[in-house]
Amino acid sequence: MPIENTAAPIKVITFASLGLNPLILSAVEESGYTVPSPIQAEAIPEVMAGHDLMASAQTGTGKTAAFILPALHRIAEPAAVRSKGPRVLVLTPTRELAQQVSDAATKYGKNMRLKVVSILGGMPYPLQNKLLSSPVDILVATPGRLIDHIERGRIDFSRLEMLVLDEADRMLDMGFIDDVERIAAATPATRQTLLFSATLDGVIGNLAKRLLTNPKRISVAATQARHENIEQRLMYVDDMAHKGRLLDHLLRDTDLNQALVFTATKRDADALADKLLSQGHSAAALHGDMNQRERNRTLINLRRGQVRILVATDVAARGIDVPGISHVINFDLPKAAEDYVHRIGRTGRAGSSGIAVSFASNRDAGNLQKIERYTGQSITAHIVAGLEPKFKPRSQPSTTRGKPGGFGRHTSPDSRHGHPDGVRREGQSHNRFGDNAPRRNGNTGNTGPAGQERRPASSFSGRGHNSGNR
Repeated sequence: MPIENTAAPIKVITFASLGLNPLILSAVEESGYTVPSPIQAEAIPEVMAGHDLMASAQTGTGKTAAFILPALHRIAEPAAVRSKGPRVLVLTPTRELAQQVSDAATKYGKNMRLKVVSILGGMPYPLQNKLLSSPVDILVATPGRLIDHIERGRIDFSRLEMLVLDEADRMLDMGFIDDVERIAAATPATRQTLLFSATLDGVIGNLAKRLLTNPKRISVAATQARHENIEQRLMYVDDMAHKGRLLDHLLRDTDLNQALVFTATKRDADALADKLLSQGHSAAALHGDMNQRERNRTLINLRRGQVRILVATDVAARGIDVPGISHVINFDLPKAAEDYVHRIGRTGRAGSSGIAVSFASNRDAGNLQKIERYTGQSITAHIVAGLEPKFKPRSQPSTTRGKPGGFGRHTSPDSRHGHPDGVRREGQSHNRFGDNAPRRNGNTGNTGPAGQERRPASSFSGRGHNSGNR
């Protein structure tokens, strides 16, 4: 007698099952998405239920949509208070991330009568004043510039319903904690507050206790579990001249589509971009000393493919999502292991494979150890024939000798399945929706300037690269 299978079928969560407003759901589905990412599947119902939220989420997990979609759902209902002030306020650490959030709100609220305004440092005050003079639904801002408008009495928070702190840990690292608390104090106590951060402990946990009320807590997969579709390489360098020759060699590889090259300081970014231009490369710099128009123009050119090599600092490059970036090169290693993860996450987007190369001298052993300990992965050393380093690292990992003139490309077995995190999931053929998801109109030109940076710059001399302004 056959045994009857009485097990309940596994329920697949879809956007349609989350109860989003039909106008929002239609925009999401028109973009080709049906299944939410883990952070979206967990966060959206909690936010729609009205709970305050603490969520541990990194770039690339779909966190932007995790708060934008329920925020739009809330705005679809009439406001309880009549005023010109925003109903939703999103604070971000950098201008780039602010523009990314604004673009997402506009894209998925396209079927609604919606006004999204960005208030960022570097924008002319008269333009911002004009934008704030009529009713605003979603206001996206960096803390410093928003404080300026609050002090001038130009923003009315009387009808604010939701406050979102995006990448709260980064805002604290940049010295915005007092500004964030001051802004929160200017908003209604009845607001719903959402906090997204890479970590929820320590200072962030204390901040959450002060600003959130009985929050729900959500954590998604740790950073160490991702980037399976990015091949990480290490190249040892003797000095600045050796580093420059290696970089020129790598950038001339025909497999390289577009590259993002990281330097430690603003001054170094300018100097290196100028040097690459003199060598015949299509290169540009991106950093916090550039005005907004220059940054917008640079990012538009990058998205259009008119810039092949972008040389940037850490803060300036946060939030950049350009599908054409096939390679990330750490010309200078970051001081913080977390910054390494954010850097290499600029490639391998939308399930594609990517390559991340890091240059290291004999003085970088400590940084390398911190990075490998943080990611839980060892970075394999590669040698380019004819450009071998003269020094021998004390504990050199296994090396792979590169063929002369070749940089190569590695494709993860899982990356071809098209999942944003590069991991194949059995029984799922749905298109996931997240920050890493493919964009149908990649060359939109909807770009924003980069973040604000506060420390003094150092010279491009090969000394003190990790001590300057980001």
